[in-house]
Amino acid sequence: MSSVQVAVVTGSNKGIGLAVVRALCRQFPGDVYLTSRDPGRGQAAVAQLQQEGLRPLFHQLDIDDLQSIRALRDFLRDKYGGLDVLVNNAGIAFKVHDTTPFAVQAEVTLKTNFFGTRNVCTELLPLVKPYGRVVNVSSMVSSSALRGCSQELQQKFRSDTITEEELVQLMAKFVEDTKRGVHEKEGWPNTAYGVSKIGVTVLSRIQARLLNEQRKGDHILLNACCPGWVRTDMAGPKATKSPEEGAETPVYLALLPSSADAPHGQFVSDKTVKPW
Repeated sequence: MSSVQVAVVTGSNKGIGLAVVRALCRQFPGDVYLTSRDPGRGQAAVAQLQQEGLRPLFHQLDIDDLQSIRALRDFLRDKYGGLDVLVNNAGIAFKVHDTTPFAVQAEVTLKTNFFGTRNVCTELLPLVKPYGRVVNVSSMVSSSALRGCSQELQQKFRSDTITEEELVQLMAKFVEDTKRGVHEKEGWPNTAYGVSKIGVTVLSRIQARLLNEQRKGDHILLNACCPGWVRTDMAGPKATKSPEEGAETPVYLALLPSSADAPHGQFVSDKTVKPW
């Protein structure tokens, strides 16, 4: 078993994820895994970084596929005895003018962005070693979507005692409400992406709380962050930040020094803790 430190970035064959891998290859003192659903695209991205003189490694990962997540889990456990840095970057978004029915958009978006990310956390968080760092890539859209929720939903999502089960039920309810055409009446905003990222931010708060309760002495720091509005396939060419600029906050959180005890359980944008 290797004593080398190891970092994993989900959904990292392009965009912000690729920029995070690039930065970690330069700054992280260990092995860095670029992952993607499609091995061909992943290997091509690895080759691109190798041409830049970097040495990323590749592992297939489809966060929508539990078997794929567990294959990565077993690989990390057997080869490294765990995991030091996890950046949950994988996510999807429908374009603004997409004509796919909203209920379908809601189901597909939450399947990946919330439920897929949660499954990765369920399988990989137990592997995170002492002084490990976990970064869940959320979005400022989660804040604006939260403000678009009813007062009752806002209270639930801001609660310091909400459980993971309660959060899962709320995310499932959103999908069901869209199918029944009652999501606005039930107090939800009209953004599937925004609700999925509310889920990611709140999940991060819950996970950090559980780490405090169960593994306080391990000094693991887990946060959600917003990379900003970044020029990627998702956001388009008009966005204000380059992928490298978008990677800055996730990389900052992934490389918090072992002496740091904060931020933890926070929502961070531009390296600054934002109110939730």
